[in-house]
Amino acid sequence: MSKPLIAVTMGDPAGVGPEIVAKSLASEAVTEVADCVIVGDKKCMENAIRIVGADLEIRVIQKPSEGQYEKGIMNLIDLDNVNMDVFEFGKVSGMCGKAAYDYIAKSIELANAGEVDAVSTTPINKEALKAGDIHFIGHTEIFGALTGTEDPLTMFETNGMRVFFLTRHVSLRQMLDMIKKDRIVDYVVRCTEALKRLGVKEGTMAIAGLNPHSGEHGLFGWEEVEEIIPAIEELKKMGYDVAGPIGADSVFHQAAIGKYNSVLSLYHDQGHIATKTLDFEKTIAITNGMPILRTSVDHGTAFDIAGTGKVSAVSMIEAIRLAAKYAPHFTK
Repeated sequence: MSKPLIAVTMGDPAGVGPEIVAKSLASEAVTEVADCVIVGDKKCMENAIRIVGADLEIRVIQKPSEGQYEKGIMNLIDLDNVNMDVFEFGKVSGMCGKAAYDYIAKSIELANAGEVDAVSTTPINKEALKAGDIHFIGHTEIFGALTGTEDPLTMFETNGMRVFFLTRHVSLRQMLDMIKKDRIVDYVVRCTEALKRLGVKEGTMAIAGLNPHSGEHGLFGWEEVEEIIPAIEELKKMGYDVAGPIGADSVFHQAAIGKYNSVLSLYHDQGHIATKTLDFEKTIAITNGMPILRTSVDHGTAFDIAGTGKVSAVSMIEAIRLAAKYAPHFTK
């Protein structure tokens, strides 16, 4: 039986991306569920394989169909875009920022063309992107632009618990102004559709409360009364299986034990704290709402330990495994 074919980007060459790719490709936890094609630089990957002591042989290919998907073989599309004479681990570099972007762009090209079933990404550095004259602030924006997706959705999955985010990279004060009935309705509709595309068609989505005890009918804030509850009532009338608002001190636990198929977190840290406390290394980001499936580690380039071989590959392994889990069900 064929395994899903996952394109894995190498990430910023100066970070830990090459090392977690090498460790992951050497792991039976990956090879038993997925075939992988790496998009990166051969020189960097040879270096990473040596650093982590992985038993891997690089096979350079031009396209995924040429791959030899066997244990111990790393099938690599070599973009040959890192000059090792000036390369340094742990340093912000325009060369590395541009290289990291090129790996992402190539992986998206492969996925758009149907040559791979999903993409799993490794860390990139925002400063390096800027130094490389790449005018995107991160992965989500790149994927949105190169897939023609206006507003991709981010979902975290940790040990089966799924969390969406109504707001993310804004201040808490600005977030309060974004807690609006229409926004909540729109997000639940889109998140429900995203789950269906992953093959998750049953279960209730919980809406987290914003204020302590979900406001206690206005005693501790009016957002629940004026915006959140009216949104939930409208969604139910529309036929959506939603519940809430449920106090944020309990809703994530309830989702973790299977009561809900997902939670709509109302702000960045509300959901991040819950998922990362449950299992920091296995908190994986899945970008939804696009014509392609993308999973990613949720940690940075770790410049401080890059090149030492110390980095854990647990998150990368889990990202690839989740891509393989959802790829057979994913619909455009």
